[in-house]
Amino acid sequence: MGEPLTRRTVLLGMTGAAVAGAAAAQTPPAPHDDMLSGGLFTFDALAALAERRSGEPVKPPAARIPDALKALDYDAWRDIRFRPDAALLTGRFRMQLFHPGFLYPRPVTVLVVREGRATPVAFEKEMFDYGRNKIADPLPREMGFAGLRLHFALNDPGILDELAVFLGASYFRFLSRDQRYGLSARGIAVGSGQPGEEFPAFTAFWVEDPPMGEERITLYALLEGEALTGAYKFTIWPGAATGVEVEARLYPRRPIERLGIAPLTSMFYVSENDRRIADEFRPEVHDSDGLLLHSGTGEWIWRPLRNPIAPRITSFAGKTPRGFGLMQRDRSFTRYEDLEARYDLRPSYWVEPTGDWGEGRVELVELPGPDETGDNIVAFWTPASLLPQAKETRLAYRIRSIGDGADLHTGGRVRATFQATARASGARGPGRPDIRRFLVDFVGGDLAYFLREPDRVEAVPSLSAGKILRTSLMPNVVTEGFRVALDVQLGEGETSDIRLYLRSGQRALTETWTFPWSRERQ
Repeated sequence: MGEPLTRRTVLLGMTGAAVAGAAAAQTPPAPHDDMLSGGLFTFDALAALAERRSGEPVKPPAARIPDALKALDYDAWRDIRFRPDAALLTGRFRMQLFHPGFLYPRPVTVLVVREGRATPVAFEKEMFDYGRNKIADPLPREMGFAGLRLHFALNDPGILDELAVFLGASYFRFLSRDQRYGLSARGIAVGSGQPGEEFPAFTAFWVEDPPMGEERITLYALLEGEALTGAYKFTIWPGAATGVEVEARLYPRRPIERLGIAPLTSMFYVSENDRRIADEFRPEVHDSDGLLLHSGTGEWIWRPLRNPIAPRITSFAGKTPRGFGLMQRDRSFTRYEDLEARYDLRPSYWVEPTGDWGEGRVELVELPGPDETGDNIVAFWTPASLLPQAKETRLAYRIRSIGDGADLHTGGRVRATFQATARASGARGPGRPDIRRFLVDFVGGDLAYFLREPDRVEAVPSLSAGKILRTSLMPNVVTEGFRVALDVQLGEGETSDIRLYLRSGQRALTETWTFPWSRERQ
């Protein structure tokens, strides 16, 4: 069953939602915008509306809800629940709505589309159970909502589970069977990892009411922000590996130096490869443990995530990637020992571009995470050239919510990364700060085939700086794979990007493991 929204997933899991409430441009619907007031709806018409808005001055958001709702804290807002008997849509899907307030003081417009005609959903207080809250009457019917969630019989034919949520700026998340909420997707990222990041917001949704028996649902969104506007189409098909097909049409208001396409946002706190936070009873705490990239050249690259001391941005340049995603590979409960969070059930999101995105780079942003309550990881594609102003840019891609991703490719994959200080050859005593030992476990693919003749397998390491002091390759009968130990020496203040893969002859057997090591100045 889908996990309900918690303090972690609502209050801090959607990084930037609070900022978006203050910074996102959200122009209230104009009377002449027919689609917002009950007219005929098409995606082309939505795109025309977004394009027109991009040429208009950015207007300050209108104050549309009472101050009492803006002042709600998390617990009070969470106590306001949508009544299940008021759910919208027919057939196999149901839609519930979030009440405005707390971090979401500027509500969005929600419309239901039937036979091409969009009907606004008027706010009605009777839709909600206010719990212990005492909200004075009346509340304006045109107030709108904070966001929406979709329900579907995902895990049991007789039970409607939470399938997807659109709430806060341009954030959305969705689940496959037997998963719990973890990372999030976003419609767009502007200036991610830099001061003054902007958070464009979905300000209106059009949700098609699927016909009886239909197992897909389509919804549309208007994106508005200071940097750009956009029209989005989301087609969601639920199941064992729920997927979302995304079509976007973007209209920049100004040049955007750092635009993130298909951004994914996650949390990484502690793992076996990063023990900087030692005072923690759980072996690992993270929604994702690595970035997986299938480059345009066909190479599979695995980059373990880190909780850095200072912000770090890593780029993987090239042409349109075949796919990329933030993965949760560790699926064993004993890796986490968390009965409440169940990080072992958190999904991985895998993005597959449609068409040619041109030259650019996949970027990974890692921010220091003082605890597990905030998202500190972002991954996205950023184009090499700026989007042209006054022109439409079309993009399309698919996101799938999967498990460990073991079936994404047939080669060996990285199972775990370990590191520690090491000693020079023959030396005794404590490890030296200029020498670091990395141990990488590879499993899967054809590796088990080579266990009886391990001499046929070769470790291939490389560095961007520093020196490789020694490399050893050991068969691992426990995992039916191989473990590589790599000692790297680095000068004070230097940074090195380390790469490693296994091959037999000229054939690569595994994906490429890559990891940055920075030796701090003493």
